[in-house]
Amino acid sequence: MIRFCIYIVDDEESFTKGVMVSLKKDYRLRAFFRAEPALEEMKKDPPDLVLLDICLPGMSGIEALERIRGMDPDILVIMVTAYEDIQSVVSAMKLGAHDYIVKPIHMDSLRVTVRNALETLRMRKEIQVLQEQLLRENLPPFIGESHATQDVMKVIDKVAKSPDTPILIVGESGTGKELIAKAIHYRSPLYNGPFVPLNCAAVPRDLIESELFGYERGAFSGASASGKRGLVEEASGGTLFLDEVGDLSLEAQAKLLRFLDSGEYYRVGGTRIHKVKSRVVSATNKDLERMIQKGRFREDLYWRLAVVKVEVPSLNERRDDILPLARHFLHEFSRKHGRHYTDISPEAEDILKHHHWKGNVRELRNVIERAVLLGEGPVVEPWDLGMTKPSAHTPSPFGEGKEGFPPMPEGGVDLAALERHYIQEALRKAGGNAVQAAKLLSMSYYAFRYRLKKLKE
Repeated sequence: MIRFCIYIVDDEESFTKGVMVSLKKDYRLRAFFRAEPALEEMKKDPPDLVLLDICLPGMSGIEALERIRGMDPDILVIMVTAYEDIQSVVSAMKLGAHDYIVKPIHMDSLRVTVRNALETLRMRKEIQVLQEQLLRENLPPFIGESHATQDVMKVIDKVAKSPDTPILIVGESGTGKELIAKAIHYRSPLYNGPFVPLNCAAVPRDLIESELFGYERGAFSGASASGKRGLVEEASGGTLFLDEVGDLSLEAQAKLLRFLDSGEYYRVGGTRIHKVKSRVVSATNKDLERMIQKGRFREDLYWRLAVVKVEVPSLNERRDDILPLARHFLHEFSRKHGRHYTDISPEAEDILKHHHWKGNVRELRNVIERAVLLGEGPVVEPWDLGMTKPSAHTPSPFGEGKEGFPPMPEGGVDLAALERHYIQEALRKAGGNAVQAAKLLSMSYYAFRYRLKKLKE
């Protein structure tokens, strides 16, 4: 059972003693007569709830409330005042106070107020535990130790909390865009609702509208006699994930835009307006901005979909993630296929680290599954991978050195400066065209954008 911690911050000794006697049986209590020492202790021993007097010597209760909210917004604060000062109470509630009480206080009433506040906190913690359980059961971990992956996860954690915000995930095929969409869903307040994916590229263009919005009976030849709910309706209260959204027809784009703007839509063949509330997360490996220039994608829809844009770097751009991902897949497929694999040999690791992953995480996953199925175990060896190590004689535009690269200068090299130089050179040679500059550097457009963005930070 959770034993909640309560701070009592009040300079009236009789009040503090009364509260301590009334609540000590059920809670862990700490008393302070000024806000300053209470705030210092919160850094080491954060409470679940604070009973905070508005009128304190030194720092006022209102200022202390601001500090607490900035320190940890999950701490509940109940303001205490000796008289009903409406202006101070209103200010406190606007700053995020959970509730307020007015002296003189009846202890039975105080116990009810505290119990109700902590019940809110208990439910919040239970929801968090349930979310974590759902994450473990429904979502393979988005594994990665690289800075690029950690940056993506920070964005996910921030945007997931705003369930009304559309999100566009961009990146090469196989980088795990659907996995990121699931991470957003299960970290959001909509986690208990459905996660409904649709691969827009896999549905014929003349059927995409009925797939999204459903149809009424008799809407077209071959339609079900009872009609059909669309995926927009199936995702009500949850998340609709539109993969390869760049493949939508212009007509379907117009109807999707209407839905995003109003939450309203018509079923195919219907005249009645339907309305649902769900979050739309979309993904693409296409350059939608270039498609807009060519008239193949609506600019107004792009800005509605991309309220927040998450750019996923390719696996080649986050090589620190290769081995952690490989080991995760090794354990996953060992369990799935009933094989006993414990590790990857250093030689096989070397091949994995130096391979150019055109298919990104999907390709790595397939390689490891093949090794588990065809290898002898218990360790993955180079011949299990069906891959070869890159030749040591690969030609290099910089001249010959070890493995085709120039020798390391005695004084070392500033790698960040070297990267900045060649990115600037590529942009100069491409006349500022980022797509052409990316081709000159043999990297994807999105990888180039990511590198350029990091250099500007």
